[in-house]
Amino acid sequence: MPTRFEARKQKILEQLDAPDGEYHDLSPKGSVDAPIRDLIGEINSLPGLVTTSSCSGRISVFLEGRKADNEVPEELPERETSRAGPGGKGGGGAWLFISHTPLRRDEATGDLMSKFGLEKAEATEETPSVSSRYIHLKFEPMILHVLSASMDHAQGVLTAALAAGFRESGAVSLGSAKTAESNPMVAVRSAGYSFDSIIGYQDGDGRDVALIDERYLRTLVNIANERFNINFDRISRFRKALLETYEPKLSTAKGGSKPDWEDADVRKRRKREEGLARQQALQNHVSREDTHSTREEDMGTMTEMFS
Repeated sequence: MPTRFEARKQKILEQLDAPDGEYHDLSPKGSVDAPIRDLIGEINSLPGLVTTSSCSGRISVFLEGRKADNEVPEELPERETSRAGPGGKGGGGAWLFISHTPLRRDEATGDLMSKFGLEKAEATEETPSVSSRYIHLKFEPMILHVLSASMDHAQGVLTAALAAGFRESGAVSLGSAKTAESNPMVAVRSAGYSFDSIIGYQDGDGRDVALIDERYLRTLVNIANERFNINFDRISRFRKALLETYEPKLSTAKGGSKPDWEDADVRKRRKREEGLARQQALQNHVSREDTHSTREEDMGTMTEMFS
């Protein structure tokens, strides 16, 4: 009988295997981001791990939802009458632009105002109030949630994430009061190189008006493109560290004799013991060579004495 983890992993993999036209998740795009699709596949092929949600990293332009003190027109549908939560989410907030890859040079040097759906402010434009719905340009690095079969599996993912630079990573749901099975969820994330800058607002007429000029907007996009490079580098390091952690398990699957699973401390101890064993073997070899050489010298001396 499959464990709770195995049953859940099978269900997730069946959803991911659905044709592109049928698969849909809760992200704005509705599918797995192309830059980490291979990584998701590799993680899901490892025993004891399965991804539950992911974002490869993105640059986005987001319009906040309505603030608590804003009047809501009566004709709006019920889903549009909610209020925005912390950070402007909810309450009719909207994504004006999303990209999971750096903007190309021609895009970054083109008319960014139009690309992001912004209008240039008029000279007579009034200063927006605190309750205005602001427009944010954001860069957010990769975030990945990995469900694990045990604490040991979770520790392997967390160790790889921290080593790769995802310093805000952590594990949750460490135990269950209802079952003896523990399936920790590891969040791989880093907030250190994300940023959020207000670039505009929505006026009373529903126009999305820029608060900055084209030059400053281009500077923000260039910074976001550079952050993408950092993000992709850390993703690559995370992948390498995770696969190295799973190397003993993969060797076993290929017919090797290494143990099924080793956490970081056990692997470090095994490597140290193997190194000491090799060093001792080398010393024994050198000692045997010295003994053999000494015997040859002694035999030569005895031959000279009796010649």
